[in-house]
Amino acid sequence: PKNIMEVHEMVIDTVGGIRIGLPYCTLCGSAQAYDLESVPVDVDPPVLRTSGLLVRSNKLMFDLHTWSAIDTFTGVAVSGPLHDAGVKLTQLSVVVSTWADWKAAYPTTTIVAEDGGVGRTYELDPLGARDANGPIFPIGAVDDRLPVQAKVLGVETADGSYVAFPTVDLREQMAAGEPVRFADIEVVAEAGGFRAFQNDVEVVSHESFWFAWSQFHPDTGLWQRGLEGE
Repeated sequence: PKNIMEVHEMVIDTVGGIRIGLPYCTLCGSAQAYDLESVPVDVDPPVLRTSGLLVRSNKLMFDLHTWSAIDTFTGVAVSGPLHDAGVKLTQLSVVVSTWADWKAAYPTTTIVAEDGGVGRTYELDPLGARDANGPIFPIGAVDDRLPVQAKVLGVETADGSYVAFPTVDLREQMAAGEPVRFADIEVVAEAGGFRAFQNDVEVVSHESFWFAWSQFHPDTGLWQRGLEGE
C-alpha cells in the first residue's frame, strides 16, 4: 500500500520465487522493483535499506552488509564493494493501481499488512500536500517537454533505449478505445495500471515524475497523444 511505502520507503519480499527489493522514492514519485539475486556469482545478494541520501532529488538505497550505495532509479551500485564488483540489479516492472482494481484482477493476491509488527498505524496520506508547489530539493537541469511533476510511465526497450508515456494521456487514449503505440512499443491497461510490450514481449516499465525520468534518461523518447513515435 502506498501509505505504508511512503513511511518505510522499502519493502523486501519473495514473490513467485524471486527475492525482490521494492524501494519507493516519494520525491520522484517512483517505485522500482529489483531482483536481489541478479548479482555476480561471487557477490552476496544485497540486503537493501533506504539511506536518506539524494542524487538529483532521487533517494539512494544501500546494502546493509557492505554499506555500498545503490541508485534507486537504475539499480546501479555507485559506491563501495558492490560498485567495485560492477553490480547492476535487474529491474522488474511495477504496476501502480488501486487495491480494488488489483484485487478484482488478482483475487488471490497477497498484500503487505498494516500490522507489520512495528507498533504503529499509518495515515491514509502521510505526506499530505508536501510536494504541491513542486520538488522540495534541487533537481538539476529540466527537460521542458512536460511539467516537472507530470506522471509518466517510463519504459526500457529491449535495446536499452527509453520511452516515456504521460499517464493522463494514456488513460484518455485508452478510454477512447484507441491503441497506445510508440514505434514497436505498445502500452496496455493492466488491473487499473499499465504494462508495456515490445513486439508482444513485455519490457520493463514503472511510473515516475517526468523530472526524474528525463534526468536519468536524458535521451528518452516521448509519446504524445495523436502522434505515433518513429
